[in-house]
Amino acid sequence: MSNVFYRSRRPYPIATHAEGVYLFDDTGTRTLDGSSGALVANIGHGRAAVADAMAAQARRLAFVHGSQFSSDVLESYASRLAAFLGLPAFRFWAVSGGSEATESAIKLARQYHAERGETGRYRIITRRPSYHGASLGALAASGMGARRELYTPLMNEAAWPKLPKPDPALSGEADAERLRALLKQLGPETVAAFMCEPVVGASDAALAPNAGYHARVADICREYGVLFIADEVMCGMGRCGAPLAVRLHDDVTPDIVVLGKGLAAGYAPLAGLMASPTVHDTVMNGSGAFKHGFTYAGHPVSVAAGLSVLDIIENERLVEAANERGAQLLTGLQALKAEHPHVLEARGHGLLLGLVLGDPATGAAYATPGLADRVAAAAREHGLITYPGSGAVDGARGDHLLLGPPLSITAAEVDQLLAALDAALSDTRA
Repeated sequence: MSNVFYRSRRPYPIATHAEGVYLFDDTGTRTLDGSSGALVANIGHGRAAVADAMAAQARRLAFVHGSQFSSDVLESYASRLAAFLGLPAFRFWAVSGGSEATESAIKLARQYHAERGETGRYRIITRRPSYHGASLGALAASGMGARRELYTPLMNEAAWPKLPKPDPALSGEADAERLRALLKQLGPETVAAFMCEPVVGASDAALAPNAGYHARVADICREYGVLFIADEVMCGMGRCGAPLAVRLHDDVTPDIVVLGKGLAAGYAPLAGLMASPTVHDTVMNGSGAFKHGFTYAGHPVSVAAGLSVLDIIENERLVEAANERGAQLLTGLQALKAEHPHVLEARGHGLLLGLVLGDPATGAAYATPGLADRVAAAAREHGLITYPGSGAVDGARGDHLLLGPPLSITAAEVDQLLAALDAALSDTRA
């Protein structure tokens, strides 16, 4: 009997080691990591340079508490990260995971308005579907029915209003104007922030609004005194072919950027947020402190991992590689769509790509979810890990498959991924 509390009742293979885009288990099976875990392992597995950097930092300084010390590695990383993201004057708040980063952004938005005397601003507008994390505040902000349904009695739903998801039939500007309408309905003086994923991940694979959306959203937020938060936990750090996905089409700078996953690429728990000078200075010149914190925030060993990961991203030009290999993979996915009728759409940016699955007879989602899980299971039999999901249409209906291999994937490995996915789609065609 195992003493591990697993995430579900299904059996779990025991992973033994990993290298590049491949994972190996205790039976000797090699599997292509087509989703980088949960779009985390951006630089690939088994990078000795990252492990060496972590070991060296652990020998020198393993832990300090953020209320007592900073560290040289945190100071260096914050400067390097701000430059990489094109946010040179922003401040980095470090935490251990994406949910903690979202919680931090929510609390920071609330405190920012309170410091300005606008204590009536408490609402955080997000979209449906969306996913911002598993902790209670992050889950309340999420518009993902299946994951939040059990816990809704613990949430003040009035604090978490939802917009509809991006509509590809609308121009980006017209799509964004729905935010203005909701602000007027709610009373903008009650709204602290609007938060969105520039490219949606787990809740509606690789869905993104049209060009002009984020620029108009930023304008509307400024007009009504609302903070604009870009949740780049999954889509940031080069995953979509740019340091920040919110800037794929628009020259826009959010007030807060939430980051995670690719920061340390799975080598250590690391996430955080970037706060604009206005947000940072308002809080620090008010009460003098952000009234929030976690024990392991800014952990030196995790930050050392992040610094080494950033070296690899820049030295190996992995942002550019995400565009090149992403174009190859998207072309292949579109070819699979033409061949397999239950693939309704192939879409995405860089190496954050998705398939929308459904009924070829109607071109709509099946009434009963489960197709994505069946495709993912079939893909696993063919040596490929994917990221299945459902609920994109109404919280229950709407199957989709997310693909996000390491940014270091080669052209030959993309072809291998596509061949395995082709076989899985053939197996589930009936």
